[in-house]
Amino acid sequence: MLTDQIPPRPKLRVNTIMQAVRARVSNCQVSVLSAAEDRTGLIPAFLKLRKQIFVDHLGWNIPHSAVFEAEQYDRPDSVYVVVHDGSNVLAGARLLNTTSTDPDGRFSYMIRDAYLHRLPGLPHEICDTDPSVDPKVWELTRLVTYPGIQLSERILQATDQFLASVGAEQCLFLGSPAFMRMASRMGYATRKLGAIQHNQDGCFLAFSTNVLTPPSRTGTQ
Repeated sequence: MLTDQIPPRPKLRVNTIMQAVRARVSNCQVSVLSAAEDRTGLIPAFLKLRKQIFVDHLGWNIPHSAVFEAEQYDRPDSVYVVVHDGSNVLAGARLLNTTSTDPDGRFSYMIRDAYLHRLPGLPHEICDTDPSVDPKVWELTRLVTYPGIQLSERILQATDQFLASVGAEQCLFLGSPAFMRMASRMGYATRKLGAIQHNQDGCFLAFSTNVLTPPSRTGTQ
């Protein structure tokens, strides 16, 4: 599930380094890359951050190792939007085309698999109808930032530029209602795919947005 605003908890080790993290924000950049393009270890660092936030801090019951959080949607064709200062990852998200499947063909993408009853941890009611399978539609999940560090807008902007560059027309999100409101404030045409859901992790929903950036305006950040 996506996370936009993360409540502070004393047990989180990263609370002790928040001052240093905030100092890095002014120097950070955004990279959009696949595993094959990762020459500096940004993706492993992103998976490590996911484990620190989702597992160690929030206590999500999801697959993980002692160091990383990764699952069936972290594939060779996954694309990662990573905010970083050098090799220090501060935030990120994962993109997957809606035509993607895992090597065994068992899983497609998270929102659709939840709708098809393939994911026990996510309700079928997350979507009212069968979600898209379309090369011009992508899904963004696993949005994560350090607590108190607001980088979601930069991730969404970089995502929009990447999607425009590959000819995409729409992006699906799994996130909080606050994240959808933020996207609306940024000028995106947001649309709920189903009702807001609730579980032990909080409230969340699936929604879609258009791609704002014209292909002619895309560029490297």
